Amino acid sequence: MKYADIILPLPLENTYTYLIPSDLEGSVIPGCRVLVHFGKKKYYTGIVMRISERIPKTTFEIKEIYALLDVTPVLRRPQLRFWQWIASYYLCKLGDVYKAAVPSGLKLESETIVEYYEDFESDIPLRRNEQTVLDAFTTKMKLSVSELEKKTGLRNVVPILSSLMARGAVGISEEIKRGFVPKLETFVRLAKEYKEENKLQEAFSVLKRAPKQEALLICYLDISHVLNPQLTKEVTKKELQEQSGYSPAIVDALIKRGILESYEKEIGRLQSSICRLQPLTPLTDAQEKAYDEIYDIFKTKDVCLLHGVTSSGKTEVYTHLIGDVLEKGRQVLYLLPEIAITTQITERLAKLFGDKLLVYHSKFSDNERVEVWNKLLHENTPRLVLGVRSSLFLPFKDLGLIIVDEEHENTYKQQDPAPRYQARNAAVILANMHGGKTLLGSATPSIDSYYNALTGKYGLVKLSARYGERLMPEIVSVDIKELKRKKIMKDTLFSPLLVQQINTALEKGEQSILFQNRRGFAPMIECKECGWVPHCINCDVSLTYHKYHNRLECHYCGHKDVLPKQCPQCQSTDIRMVGFGTEKVEEEVASLFPSAKVERLDFDSARTRSSYERIINDFEKGKTDILIGTQMLSKGLDFAHVSVVGILNADSLMNYPDFRAHERAFQLMVQVSGRAGRREKRGVVILQTSQPEHPIIRLVQHVDYKGMVNLQLSERSLFRYPPYHRLIVLVIRSRDEHILQQMAVLHADKLRTRLGERVLGPVTPPVTRVQTFHVRKILLKIEATAAIAPVREIIEGIHAEMQRYLPFKQLLVHYDVDPV
Repeated sequence: MKYADIILPLPLENTYTYLIPSDLEGSVIPGCRVLVHFGKKKYYTGIVMRISERIPKTTFEIKEIYALLDVTPVLRRPQLRFWQWIASYYLCKLGDVYKAAVPSGLKLESETIVEYYEDFESDIPLRRNEQTVLDAFTTKMKLSVSELEKKTGLRNVVPILSSLMARGAVGISEEIKRGFVPKLETFVRLAKEYKEENKLQEAFSVLKRAPKQEALLICYLDISHVLNPQLTKEVTKKELQEQSGYSPAIVDALIKRGILESYEKEIGRLQSSICRLQPLTPLTDAQEKAYDEIYDIFKTKDVCLLHGVTSSGKTEVYTHLIGDVLEKGRQVLYLLPEIAITTQITERLAKLFGDKLLVYHSKFSDNERVEVWNKLLHENTPRLVLGVRSSLFLPFKDLGLIIVDEEHENTYKQQDPAPRYQARNAAVILANMHGGKTLLGSATPSIDSYYNALTGKYGLVKLSARYGERLMPEIVSVDIKELKRKKIMKDTLFSPLLVQQINTALEKGEQSILFQNRRGFAPMIECKECGWVPHCINCDVSLTYHKYHNRLECHYCGHKDVLPKQCPQCQSTDIRMVGFGTEKVEEEVASLFPSAKVERLDFDSARTRSSYERIINDFEKGKTDILIGTQMLSKGLDFAHVSVVGILNADSLMNYPDFRAHERAFQLMVQVSGRAGRREKRGVVILQTSQPEHPIIRLVQHVDYKGMVNLQLSERSLFRYPPYHRLIVLVIRSRDEHILQQMAVLHADKLRTRLGERVLGPVTPPVTRVQTFHVRKILLKIEATAAIAPVREIIEGIHAEMQRYLPFKQLLVHYDVDPV
């Protein structure tokens, strides 16, 4: 008998052992998907990790594999090793990694289906929530639990369903959800017998009395070139209808006569590039020098950091390196921090590499993501994959190079749910597993990466001048505190200098970018009489006012509330907006510059792939004069006609309780500034601040990256922060604050007995409650030179000790390794 150790897409520590049925013994191999029964009723898609003939030591009944889903593995060999590294280093479960790594379309699982019994009559009145659930069954008598929650707006319908089941109103069953569905299209072809000339003549004779069918057949012969084998092409039924102008009934009539045949064929959802390929742009002397230096470094090191100022042409260097790797028949992964940038760079790379380019990110549908996965799995052609952090989990065969562009961006770090991995660091490990190289690129590298380059762990290459010797933008700071004191900026967000510069740009037909790193209209509203502020019912934060929807929203849990007409505490109607977001900026821009075409780029305005692309394409083509946005604007976008950039509130970037706040503020301001003057004319950046003498503001004005690094490194060395120490945050959550505090203190004390002063806390974070859960954090500061394996053993050992306490089992606990 053979047994399989299987990974399930659940937050479970280990694999689970299943018996391989005798008829599948030769077919089940590591990397294949199997459907297995787990728990009382549920079925899940598991991944086979290993096969064994050893009988497992267990008192439980070993279940059989229910079904084999693949003839060949859906994972390549390095992938499972990479998953294990992620789970081990980031202190999460292997099941969490599986869930994040594999597209949903490849994960079949059972779904709870609720059936309404139409003949049900209640003896006693139903509760309001019970009636709401039954009212959802208007057109369909069977609904899934997720459909019910969506229709009713209730967050948890399970207790209500239990009550309705007891009354005999509904029944519950499990059904396997359908996964990936290939896209099929109907094609038409000439029946085999009519390919002979005499038979075709007969067909035309028969069709003399049906002129529409005759014309349609002539049209088909013209499109398909079926009589010329060298030019023959397949014709879809839709294409034939469109080209001929006839209805489906005419096509069906020819099929009924047996002259044409219809057949279905799987077609890809992925758009293929049909443009003529362009040659690579020749490198400038500075770019050529950087290109040669990168190759020299790759002879002795696996990782190189390319530190190039904004608009220095880093992408040109990347494309030449990509071309070299593809020529060798290997694969390249080009990582970007944000989906927004993929829109611009996709067009650029498609013109250079054509069908070798594949794009992969979360705005793709499940079916599209499965198609990308399958292409990489089954094809052996050299491929360039452009994507965001999740692209690391694709089934690469032979990665020669990973490029991590804008490597400083904190969006490379996954936050929730687990695995909370840092894609930049994981990319280095993945490339190493394939025997490939990693190139990190940025105008403002993360201090961690720059320190690794300074200490010789990574190679360092610099591009110090802009492409075509263009000047860096002039950065002018404006003291808004002084302007407000003099009543010059009394009821406006814009300084006179910024208004003047935007007007000048509009007169010259140039574009402007306005940066405010907060979406919505106002971060909070406040009663002027008593100081009342509306808070989220689930989180310990004030609600943000969104004028477009005229409602208050929580940016942590999504809770929505109506805007009150009067204060619920003192009944005053004098409610004012405090602070400003991108919506308020948009409103003021419309009143100051009425003739300008204005767009907003933030999470609210660009929720879909098409809206992202439309906003960026319109700005690129000059249809938009002023673009307002959040940090999405700072991420490597290239616009030719931007001459003015306005940073509306630099203080909000710096005044944040985080040791990386000043580093991040510098990076954001320099990156946003870099969007100005990227062609012939020098751009100008207006930096509005109430602290013009602040060291970070001064460093931004002179684009003094080295000065910023030196300032930050001296502080971090003193207070034991990265890159000198590694941080691990233990996050503990509970709805019961008393038990939470008690267990957090106990956990910290146990850690302290083994790790000493390296343990800080437990501490209450700035936002003490999120999604109804109170939060405590324990911070571990581990020396960067210390081996991580013994530390991991201590952490896991103490976690196992804590499991003996019954209250601890009620808590939600996770680890955040290398938090950002």
